[in-house]
Amino acid sequence: MLKKISNLLSEVNNFKPNSKENLDNFRIKYLSKSGELNKLFVLFKDIPGNEKKLCGKELNNLKNTINLKLEEFKNSFISKQQVATNDLSKPIILNNLGSRHPLSIVKNEIVDIFNRVGFNISEGPEIEDDWHNFSALNLPEEHPARDMQDTFFIQSDPDVLLRTHTSSVQVRYMEKNTPPIRTISPGRVYRNEAISSRAHCIFHQVEGLYIDKDVSFADLKQMLLYFAKEMFGEKTKIRLRPSYFPFTEPSAEVDVSCNICSSKGCGVCKYTGYLEILGCGMVDPNVLENCGIDSKKYTGYAFGMGIERIAMLKYQVNDLRLFYENDVRFLKQFSSAI
Repeated sequence: MLKKISNLLSEVNNFKPNSKENLDNFRIKYLSKSGELNKLFVLFKDIPGNEKKLCGKELNNLKNTINLKLEEFKNSFISKQQVATNDLSKPIILNNLGSRHPLSIVKNEIVDIFNRVGFNISEGPEIEDDWHNFSALNLPEEHPARDMQDTFFIQSDPDVLLRTHTSSVQVRYMEKNTPPIRTISPGRVYRNEAISSRAHCIFHQVEGLYIDKDVSFADLKQMLLYFAKEMFGEKTKIRLRPSYFPFTEPSAEVDVSCNICSSKGCGVCKYTGYLEILGCGMVDPNVLENCGIDSKKYTGYAFGMGIERIAMLKYQVNDLRLFYENDVRFLKQFSSAI
Protein backbone atom coordinates (compact mmCIF):
# COMPACT_ATOMS: atom_id res chain seq x y z
CA MET A 1 0.00 0.00 0.00
CA LEU A 2 2.87 2.37 0.76
CA LYS A 3 4.21 1.80 -2.75
CA LYS A 4 0.84 2.64 -4.30
CA ILE A 5 0.63 5.84 -2.22
CA SER A 6 4.15 6.78 -3.30
CA ASN A 7 3.30 6.29 -6.99
CA LEU A 8 0.16 8.39 -6.71
CA LEU A 9 2.03 11.11 -4.80
CA SER A 10 4.63 11.27 -7.58
CA GLU A 11 1.86 11.48 -10.18
CA VAL A 12 0.14 14.34 -8.31
CA ASN A 13 3.39 16.29 -7.91
CA ASN A 14 4.10 16.05 -11.63
CA PHE A 15 0.56 17.04 -12.67
CA LYS A 16 0.21 20.33 -14.58
CA PRO A 17 -3.25 21.02 -16.04
CA ASN A 18 -3.59 22.69 -19.42
CA SER A 19 -7.33 23.42 -19.21
CA LYS A 20 -10.18 23.78 -16.74
CA GLU A 21 -11.58 20.48 -17.95
CA ASN A 22 -8.24 18.80 -17.30
CA LEU A 23 -8.22 20.17 -13.73
CA ASP A 24 -11.80 18.97 -13.13
CA ASN A 25 -10.87 15.48 -14.32
CA PHE A 26 -7.94 15.50 -11.90
CA ARG A 27 -10.24 16.42 -9.01
CA ILE A 28 -12.74 13.69 -9.94
CA LYS A 29 -10.00 11.08 -10.34
CA TYR A 30 -8.62 11.62 -6.85
CA LEU A 31 -11.37 13.14 -4.68
CA SER A 32 -14.69 11.72 -5.93
CA LYS A 33 -16.49 8.93 -4.04
CA SER A 34 -15.04 6.38 -6.43
CA GLY A 35 -11.69 8.20 -6.67
CA GLU A 36 -8.20 6.92 -5.89
CA LEU A 37 -8.02 8.52 -2.44
CA ASN A 38 -11.31 7.00 -1.29
CA LYS A 39 -10.20 3.55 -2.49
CA LEU A 40 -7.03 3.84 -0.40
CA PHE A 41 -9.01 4.77 2.72
CA VAL A 42 -11.20 1.68 2.21
CA LEU A 43 -8.07 -0.51 2.00
CA PHE A 44 -6.61 1.24 5.05
CA LYS A 45 -9.15 -0.50 7.31
CA ASP A 46 -7.69 -3.93 6.54
CA ILE A 47 -3.94 -3.34 6.90
CA PRO A 48 -2.11 -4.69 9.98
CA GLY A 49 -2.08 -2.49 13.09
CA ASN A 50 1.70 -2.03 13.09
CA GLU A 51 1.57 -0.47 9.59
CA LYS A 52 -1.42 1.81 10.17
CA LYS A 53 0.48 4.70 11.71
CA LEU A 54 2.90 5.06 8.79
CA CYS A 55 0.23 4.42 6.13
CA GLY A 56 -2.13 6.92 7.78
CA LYS A 57 0.56 9.59 7.75
CA GLU A 58 1.31 9.02 4.05
CA LEU A 59 -2.40 8.98 3.16
CA ASN A 60 -2.92 12.36 4.81
CA ASN A 61 0.16 13.70 3.04
CA LEU A 62 -1.29 12.56 -0.31
CA LYS A 63 -4.66 14.16 0.46
CA ASN A 64 -3.05 17.48 1.44
CA THR A 65 -0.88 17.47 -1.71
CA ILE A 66 -3.94 16.92 -3.93
CA ASN A 67 -5.80 19.81 -2.26
CA LEU A 68 -2.78 22.10 -2.58
CA LYS A 69 -2.48 21.25 -6.27
CA LEU A 70 -6.15 22.11 -6.85
CA GLU A 71 -5.75 25.37 -4.87
CA GLU A 72 -2.68 26.28 -6.92
CA PHE A 73 -4.45 26.05 -10.28
CA LYS A 74 -8.08 26.88 -9.40
CA ASN A 75 -7.83 30.49 -10.70
CA SER A 76 -5.73 29.67 -13.75
CA PHE A 77 -8.61 29.12 -16.17
CA ILE A 78 -11.08 31.96 -15.39
CA SER A 79 -12.92 32.93 -18.56
CA LYS A 80 -13.02 36.46 -19.92
CA GLN A 81 -16.73 36.57 -19.12
CA GLN A 82 -16.02 35.77 -15.46
CA VAL A 83 -13.33 38.48 -15.32
CA ALA A 84 -15.78 41.01 -16.74
CA THR A 85 -18.34 40.00 -14.09
CA ASN A 86 -15.86 40.93 -11.36
CA ASP A 87 -14.84 44.21 -12.98
CA LEU A 88 -14.89 46.77 -10.14
CA SER A 89 -14.81 49.64 -12.62
CA LYS A 90 -18.26 48.76 -14.01
CA PRO A 91 -21.12 51.19 -13.17
CA ILE A 92 -23.36 50.32 -10.20
CA ILE A 93 -26.78 48.90 -11.05
CA LEU A 94 -28.94 51.24 -8.98
CA ASN A 95 -32.11 49.17 -9.21
CA ASN A 96 -30.49 46.53 -6.97
CA LEU A 97 -30.02 48.91 -4.02
CA GLY A 98 -31.95 48.17 -0.85
CA SER A 99 -34.44 50.48 0.85
CA ARG A 100 -35.82 51.13 4.30
CA HIS A 101 -38.59 48.89 5.59
CA PRO A 102 -42.06 50.52 5.38
CA LEU A 103 -42.42 50.34 9.17
CA SER A 104 -39.12 52.20 9.60
CA ILE A 105 -40.24 54.80 7.07
CA VAL A 106 -43.51 55.43 8.93
CA LYS A 107 -41.84 55.42 12.35
CA ASN A 108 -39.29 58.00 11.22
CA GLU A 109 -42.06 60.17 9.78
CA ILE A 110 -44.04 60.04 13.04
CA VAL A 111 -40.95 60.88 15.07
CA ASP A 112 -40.14 63.78 12.75
CA ILE A 113 -43.66 65.21 13.02
CA PHE A 114 -43.49 65.32 16.83
CA ASN A 115 -39.86 66.47 16.87
CA ARG A 116 -40.96 69.60 15.04
CA VAL A 117 -43.13 70.60 18.00
CA GLY A 118 -40.59 69.87 20.72
CA PHE A 119 -41.02 66.19 21.60
CA ASN A 120 -37.78 64.31 22.32
CA ILE A 121 -37.27 60.54 22.00
CA SER A 122 -37.10 58.19 24.99
CA GLU A 123 -36.34 54.47 24.88
CA GLY A 124 -36.40 51.62 27.38
CA PRO A 125 -35.94 47.85 27.73
CA GLU A 126 -38.17 45.37 25.92
CA ILE A 127 -37.91 42.95 28.87
CA GLU A 128 -39.73 44.74 31.70
CA ASP A 129 -40.80 44.25 35.30
CA ASP A 130 -44.39 44.24 36.54
CA TRP A 131 -44.11 47.68 38.20
CA HIS A 132 -43.16 49.64 35.08
CA ASN A 133 -45.44 47.71 32.71
CA PHE A 134 -48.55 47.48 34.92
CA SER A 135 -48.61 48.61 38.55
CA ALA A 136 -47.23 52.14 38.07
CA LEU A 137 -49.80 52.66 35.31
CA ASN A 138 -52.76 52.19 37.66
CA LEU A 139 -52.96 48.45 36.99
CA PRO A 140 -52.34 46.71 40.32
CA GLU A 141 -52.36 42.93 40.64
CA GLU A 142 -55.72 41.26 39.94
CA HIS A 143 -56.92 44.39 38.11
CA PRO A 144 -59.39 43.14 35.44
CA ALA A 145 -57.95 45.53 32.83
CA ARG A 146 -54.76 43.43 32.76
CA ASP A 147 -56.76 40.93 30.74
CA MET A 148 -56.91 43.51 27.94
CA GLN A 149 -53.25 42.71 27.22
CA ASP A 150 -52.39 39.02 26.91
CA THR A 151 -48.85 39.05 28.25
CA PHE A 152 -45.72 36.95 27.64
CA PHE A 153 -44.27 36.32 31.12
CA ILE A 154 -40.75 34.99 31.68
CA GLN A 155 -41.32 31.51 33.11
CA SER A 156 -38.46 31.60 35.61
CA ASP A 157 -39.67 34.88 37.16
CA PRO A 158 -43.37 35.87 37.13
CA ASP A 159 -42.39 39.49 37.82
CA VAL A 160 -40.50 39.74 34.50
CA LEU A 161 -42.27 39.99 31.16
CA LEU A 162 -42.05 41.20 27.56
CA ARG A 163 -43.49 44.71 27.57
CA THR A 164 -47.02 44.98 26.21
CA HIS A 165 -46.77 48.71 25.42
CA THR A 166 -44.16 51.46 25.42
CA SER A 167 -45.98 53.18 28.30
CA SER A 168 -43.40 51.45 30.47
CA VAL A 169 -40.78 53.75 28.90
CA GLN A 170 -42.88 56.76 29.90
CA VAL A 171 -42.93 55.55 33.52
CA ARG A 172 -39.14 55.25 33.54
CA TYR A 173 -38.83 58.70 31.95
CA MET A 174 -41.13 60.32 34.55
CA GLU A 175 -39.17 58.69 37.38
CA LYS A 176 -35.92 60.27 36.15
CA ASN A 177 -37.14 63.67 34.87
CA THR A 178 -39.13 66.57 36.26
CA PRO A 179 -41.85 68.49 34.35
CA PRO A 180 -42.18 69.98 31.87
CA ILE A 181 -41.99 66.65 30.03
CA ARG A 182 -42.60 66.30 26.32
CA THR A 183 -41.47 62.91 24.97
CA ILE A 184 -42.38 60.16 22.50
CA SER A 185 -41.44 56.50 22.96
CA PRO A 186 -41.20 54.39 19.78
CA GLY A 187 -40.46 50.69 20.11
CA ARG A 188 -41.38 47.05 19.67
CA VAL A 189 -43.97 45.43 21.96
CA TYR A 190 -45.32 41.91 22.48
CA ARG A 191 -48.76 40.43 23.17
CA ASN A 192 -49.91 36.83 23.13
CA GLU A 193 -52.35 37.20 20.26
CA ALA A 194 -53.23 34.99 17.30
CA ILE A 195 -51.55 36.16 14.10
CA SER A 196 -53.99 37.35 11.45
CA SER A 197 -54.38 40.03 8.80
CA ARG A 198 -55.22 42.53 11.59
CA ALA A 199 -53.13 41.33 14.57
CA HIS A 200 -49.67 40.00 15.41
CA CYS A 201 -47.83 38.84 18.54
CA ILE A 202 -45.04 41.35 17.75
CA PHE A 203 -45.80 44.90 16.67
CA HIS A 204 -44.54 48.48 17.03
CA GLN A 205 -45.89 51.50 18.89
CA VAL A 206 -45.20 55.19 19.29
CA GLU A 207 -46.51 56.66 22.54
CA GLY A 208 -46.44 60.32 23.46
CA LEU A 209 -46.49 62.10 26.82
CA TYR A 210 -46.80 65.79 27.71
CA ILE A 211 -46.80 66.97 31.34
CA ASP A 212 -46.77 70.58 32.50
CA LYS A 213 -48.85 73.09 34.41
CA ASP A 214 -52.38 73.71 33.09
CA VAL A 215 -52.33 71.08 30.33
CA SER A 216 -55.90 70.47 29.12
CA PHE A 217 -57.84 68.05 26.93
CA ALA A 218 -58.10 70.84 24.35
CA ASP A 219 -54.28 70.80 24.05
CA LEU A 220 -54.42 67.07 23.41
CA LYS A 221 -57.10 67.40 20.71
CA GLN A 222 -55.17 70.15 18.92
CA MET A 223 -51.94 68.13 18.98
CA LEU A 224 -53.67 65.07 17.50
CA LEU A 225 -55.32 67.17 14.78
CA TYR A 226 -51.88 68.57 13.90
CA PHE A 227 -50.45 65.05 13.69
CA ALA A 228 -53.29 63.71 11.52
CA LYS A 229 -52.96 66.55 9.00
CA GLU A 230 -49.17 66.18 8.81
CA MET A 231 -49.38 62.40 8.35
CA PHE A 232 -52.42 61.99 6.09
CA GLY A 233 -52.88 65.39 4.44
CA GLU A 234 -54.28 68.85 5.12
CA LYS A 235 -57.89 67.82 4.43
CA THR A 236 -57.85 65.12 7.13
CA LYS A 237 -60.42 65.38 9.92
CA ILE A 238 -60.46 63.63 13.29
CA ARG A 239 -63.13 62.57 15.74
CA LEU A 240 -62.80 61.43 19.36
CA ARG A 241 -64.96 58.70 20.91
CA PRO A 242 -65.13 58.07 24.68
CA SER A 243 -63.17 55.01 25.75
CA TYR A 244 -61.42 53.47 28.77
CA PHE A 245 -57.74 53.08 29.61
CA PRO A 246 -56.60 52.47 33.21
CA PHE A 247 -53.81 55.05 33.02
CA THR A 248 -55.80 57.97 31.53
CA GLU A 249 -59.00 59.72 32.62
CA PRO A 250 -60.89 60.81 30.61
CA SER A 251 -59.88 58.54 27.74
CA ALA A 252 -60.75 58.50 24.04
CA GLU A 253 -60.25 56.62 20.80
CA VAL A 254 -59.24 58.78 17.84
CA ASP A 255 -60.48 58.23 14.27
CA VAL A 256 -59.28 59.94 11.10
CA SER A 257 -61.32 60.55 7.98
CA CYS A 258 -60.82 57.76 5.44
CA ASN A 259 -58.31 58.88 2.84
CA ILE A 260 -59.37 56.11 0.45
CA CYS A 261 -62.97 57.19 -0.07
CA SER A 262 -62.64 60.81 1.14
CA SER A 263 -65.05 60.00 4.03
CA LYS A 264 -67.84 58.95 1.67
CA GLY A 265 -67.82 55.37 2.96
CA CYS A 266 -66.12 52.26 1.60
CA GLY A 267 -65.27 48.68 2.53
CA VAL A 268 -62.00 49.70 4.22
CA CYS A 269 -63.70 52.09 6.67
CA LYS A 270 -66.78 49.85 6.90
CA TYR A 271 -68.82 52.63 5.29
CA THR A 272 -68.40 54.94 8.30
CA GLY A 273 -66.05 57.38 6.59
CA TYR A 274 -63.56 57.11 9.50
CA LEU A 275 -60.72 54.81 10.58
CA GLU A 276 -59.40 54.31 14.12
CA ILE A 277 -55.70 55.18 14.55
CA LEU A 278 -54.89 55.65 18.26
CA GLY A 279 -55.98 55.90 21.89
CA CYS A 280 -55.38 58.87 24.16
CA GLY A 281 -56.44 60.67 27.35
CA MET A 282 -55.42 62.83 30.27
CA VAL A 283 -52.83 61.13 32.50
CA ASP A 284 -54.50 59.71 35.61
CA PRO A 285 -53.33 61.52 38.80
CA ASN A 286 -52.47 58.15 40.36
CA VAL A 287 -49.93 57.51 37.58
CA LEU A 288 -48.29 60.89 38.19
CA GLU A 289 -48.05 60.21 41.94
CA ASN A 290 -46.62 56.71 41.32
CA CYS A 291 -43.84 58.33 39.30
CA GLY A 292 -43.05 61.02 41.89
CA ILE A 293 -44.86 63.92 40.16
CA ASP A 294 -47.18 66.22 42.13
CA SER A 295 -50.63 65.69 40.56
CA LYS A 296 -51.99 68.83 42.26
CA LYS A 297 -49.42 70.97 40.49
CA TYR A 298 -49.10 69.22 37.12
CA THR A 299 -51.43 67.69 34.55
CA GLY A 300 -50.67 65.97 31.30
CA TYR A 301 -51.91 63.98 28.33
CA ALA A 302 -50.76 60.74 26.72
CA PHE A 303 -51.46 59.00 23.44
CA GLY A 304 -50.38 55.79 21.74
CA MET A 305 -50.57 54.46 18.21
CA GLY A 306 -49.55 51.31 16.36
CA ILE A 307 -47.01 51.94 13.62
CA GLU A 308 -48.37 49.01 11.59
CA ARG A 309 -51.86 50.51 11.75
CA ILE A 310 -50.63 53.89 10.51
CA ALA A 311 -48.59 52.21 7.74
CA MET A 312 -51.60 50.17 6.62
CA LEU A 313 -53.71 53.33 6.34
CA LYS A 314 -51.00 55.41 4.72
CA TYR A 315 -50.05 52.83 2.09
CA GLN A 316 -53.47 51.08 1.84
CA VAL A 317 -52.06 47.68 2.87
CA ASN A 318 -54.83 45.24 3.80
CA ASP A 319 -52.81 42.51 5.54
CA LEU A 320 -50.54 43.16 8.54
CA ARG A 321 -48.52 39.98 7.89
CA LEU A 322 -47.01 41.44 4.72
CA PHE A 323 -44.77 43.65 6.88
CA TYR A 324 -43.10 40.57 8.42
CA GLU A 325 -42.74 38.15 5.48
CA ASN A 326 -39.65 39.85 3.93
CA ASP A 327 -41.09 39.46 0.45
CA VAL A 328 -38.76 41.53 -1.76
CA ARG A 329 -41.56 42.16 -4.27
CA PHE A 330 -43.59 43.85 -1.52
CA LEU A 331 -40.69 45.76 0.04
CA LYS A 332 -39.43 47.13 -3.30
CA GLN A 333 -42.64 49.16 -3.61
CA PHE A 334 -41.41 51.44 -0.82
CA SER A 335 -37.96 52.20 -2.26
CA SER A 336 -39.10 55.67 -3.39
CA ALA A 337 -40.62 56.49 0.04
CA ILE A 338 -37.30 56.86 1.89
